[in-house]
Amino acid sequence: IDLEDDIEEIMQHLRITQHTRMPVYRGDINNVVGILHTRNISRFLTSGEMLKQDIEKICREPYFIPESTPLHTQLFNFQKNKRRIALVVDEYGDLEGICTLEDILEEIVGEFTTDVMAASSPDIHPQEDGSYILDGSAYVREVNKALKWALPIDGPKTISGLIVEILEHIPENPVCLTVAGYRIEILQIKDNMVKAAKFTLDPKYKFPD
Repeated sequence: IDLEDDIEEIMQHLRITQHTRMPVYRGDINNVVGILHTRNISRFLTSGEMLKQDIEKICREPYFIPESTPLHTQLFNFQKNKRRIALVVDEYGDLEGICTLEDILEEIVGEFTTDVMAASSPDIHPQEDGSYILDGSAYVREVNKALKWALPIDGPKTISGLIVEILEHIPENPVCLTVAGYRIEILQIKDNMVKAAKFTLDPKYKFPD
């Protein structure tokens, strides 16, 4: 969240975000003022009366770590400082990115397998033929993370929205389409949205690096 943005734009961003913790900065990404937990702004979103100083007040002090920190050391530091997210900086103090407790656990323990992650999601249903039935309300980012896919994330946030954008209309009947290695079979349409779709990957398609 950039505090230099209009408050209306900030509030809209907070309403649609899928993240629970968000860095807050002023003007320059290297000028981080804190980490905002979205649960702390629910009352402001309901009332519609939020000021930028309100956001700053409820932010937690940012937690910076050097990019050279070993994984096991940072895992211990997360536990000791009771933190789940850190801002990674280089030797000049410039922000390089974000590291979370989950990131480190995956690196140390080994990345969770696709089947395990998919089985843990109520929106993703693995099929015996290797395909997946996805709920239309599933978030594209979550599907990508769980299945290690590369569905477009620069547009609609849900699977239904993605399909409708590709088709450029709301389908009245189940149809099939193929997009960059993904064969999509619409299974159910209800209330002007895709309720369920079957995704099958083309094994011959080479995804870009």
